[in-house]
Amino acid sequence: MTHPNYLTPEGEAKLNAELQELKGPRREELSQRLRSAIQMGDLSENADYHKAKEDQGFLEGRIQEIEAILRNTIIIEKTQGQDYVFIGAHVTIQEGSEEPETYHLVGPTEADPRKGKISHESPIGRALMDKKVGEIAEADAPGGKIKFKILKIE
Repeated sequence: MTHPNYLTPEGEAKLNAELQELKGPRREELSQRLRSAIQMGDLSENADYHKAKEDQGFLEGRIQEIEAILRNTIIIEKTQGQDYVFIGAHVTIQEGSEEPETYHLVGPTEADPRKGKISHESPIGRALMDKKVGEIAEADAPGGKIKFKILKIE
């Protein structure tokens, strides 16, 4: 059994746009490259043909991957007024005397820590789940245990 993929509406739209691009213009471009390479003759030593076939494999693999993700997607609805951390929440935390940081808790497919999006399956994400404002969460990070206080949930 596959586990669900949690996506924000924006994440779903981004994947759908990528899928349409891959199935449309990118597939057509690859088809043109393959036709041109085949017209050159001997395929056994035709580098253009072999590269186009390799690219085709990656393209089709990515299409299948996106379709599988979208097939098992649960859209994260924006829920206001929750008093505990949930998938989709924006959580402001503070570690010791460091500056507060705000993270958006998302599914692993959409996680991008540099943009403030962390997976609910990450060490920090797991530590945050179901906690309330004012509680202290503790996570096992690669650099050791870290403790942080939950300041705000939106």
